[in-house]
Amino acid sequence: MKKIKFLSLLAISILLLSSCSNEFLNTEPSTEFSELTVWNDPALVETFINQMYYRLDEPLTDGRMKANYVDEGHYRGNSNSRNFNRSNITVDNIPGWGTNRYRSWADLYKSIRYCNIFFANVDKVPFSTGLVDGKTPKDRMTGEVHFLRAMFYNNLVCDYGGVPLITDVFSLEDEFAVPRNTYAECIDFIVGECDKAASMLPDKNSGVNNGRATKGAALALKSRVLLYAASDLHNKYTFAGYANPELIGYTSGTQAERWLKAKNAAKAVIDLNLYSLYKANPAAGESVADNYANIFLSKQTEEDIFIKFFTTAMGSRWGLYTSPNGYHGWGTNAPIGNLVNDYEMADGTKFSWSNPQQAAEPYKNRDPRFYATIFYDGAPWRVRPDDVKGIDPKNKIQTGVWQTWDSNANKMKEVYGVDTRKSPIEDWNGSYTGYYCRKYIDPNNDAQYVSQSITWRFIRYTEVLLNYAEACIELGEDPEARTYINMIRKRAGMPGLTESGNDLRERYRNERRIELAFEDHRFYDVRRWMIGPKAYVNALAANVVYKLNPDKTTATIPTVTHFVYETYSWNDKAYFLPILRDEMNKNNKLIQNPGY
Repeated sequence: MKKIKFLSLLAISILLLSSCSNEFLNTEPSTEFSELTVWNDPALVETFINQMYYRLDEPLTDGRMKANYVDEGHYRGNSNSRNFNRSNITVDNIPGWGTNRYRSWADLYKSIRYCNIFFANVDKVPFSTGLVDGKTPKDRMTGEVHFLRAMFYNNLVCDYGGVPLITDVFSLEDEFAVPRNTYAECIDFIVGECDKAASMLPDKNSGVNNGRATKGAALALKSRVLLYAASDLHNKYTFAGYANPELIGYTSGTQAERWLKAKNAAKAVIDLNLYSLYKANPAAGESVADNYANIFLSKQTEEDIFIKFFTTAMGSRWGLYTSPNGYHGWGTNAPIGNLVNDYEMADGTKFSWSNPQQAAEPYKNRDPRFYATIFYDGAPWRVRPDDVKGIDPKNKIQTGVWQTWDSNANKMKEVYGVDTRKSPIEDWNGSYTGYYCRKYIDPNNDAQYVSQSITWRFIRYTEVLLNYAEACIELGEDPEARTYINMIRKRAGMPGLTESGNDLRERYRNERRIELAFEDHRFYDVRRWMIGPKAYVNALAANVVYKLNPDKTTATIPTVTHFVYETYSWNDKAYFLPILRDEMNKNNKLIQNPGY
């Protein structure tokens, strides 16, 4: 099936950047499209919308994840993420944030401007009136842009709180100084955009439209928006002395009312009966770890709600950025030991380094999702590249060091694994944490030479089930919450939860951490739950040693310990990002976030 590709066209970009110039509109070079041409051609309008899809923030293109700005991952050699994780954030510098694709304040408003240009011109377009997937082209495209504008504004609000709501296209003669809208106004606007989109979009897209937004995508985004809005950060936390609390949270109404809205929004997606968990009921003998891994290796599954396709020609660099250096990968986005510690044992009990049996073999009998998400020392993987086969004929990840006896020198020597920082294979690319991310890495693709065609999942059904369960917990509906959490745990091969109250809340939060690891959720979960001091503790790395035995043989089972690799620190100001000084200087009506 042919999939939509989100192409960036020079002609469209030139049009957008020049749309305020009357002189430009009087010319029509052979290599460019005039504004009149674009809005007279539905095909060019669709290409214009494709550019907006392309601008959505996803990490597979350039390999940079929000995981590295929270207690999930470590970006090799990146002082920016380290400074961010120490709350060294100022109005002049959000370390590393602006270098990521389409994530900054300026980039997001640029994307919103494209949406506004569409709305200003859509009625000029000579769309056909035929139906495709039950919708006219005009309704479908208009719905898509409402959805995209909701996505862009939600990204801003998650980072900054209330922001200026701009729905018109500014010209050079317009007044650019616009105040921030309240947090409540922004949430209402985004929810309204989602509702408009849902009313105009098809239930499913077919053919070349596969991959575009659907009704389910709009309602699922609404679920996420309302879940975040109901969370403690926007309902309970107050910054002492901050004069504008309405910009970062609610100042009226009740949190219970908002949890009910979040619950109902998630249930609306469930009740569409369009989505289900991938391999929800594993068969006897079936590898649940492989089932979970395959969600992120498949082009499309029954739990996909909103995704982005890639091809090898226009593929992602995730495999190259993230693979172990023993496969000629770059070793970024490396899981930290803090995340590894939070994977339960296979029987549902907590892992503990204080348990001698567990500490002796910490990678044994863990939650199956651990094996599908984390490369640890000894993890089996694909055949090594030709120049590494002789070093590792067993094709197992080597992040340890082997102590061996050198009889000629009559002393011990150490041999470092091929995936370590002292590897004979590109040691500068090795992980610092002793772990690598397996999730989203295609074992059938040699990422050293070929870009991956792995699909990125902006929204999948599992998130909606978790959203629903969380809202139920906060409303005191524990049995209902357990039902939906345990659906997810059953698919993962894990025993169901039985807890209630705060114990259930804590188990749920860990379940969400594990199930959605490296999907760019944890960064915001830590903030909305107000657990910054708990999450931004010192980052742990693994020390893996195959020790020399008294008889001068080398142990076959390594001794694994975790140690503090990097120190993190938390300042409550980091619950929100600062509006950079450049933006404040452009607009004197902006009010800065607290702590900056």
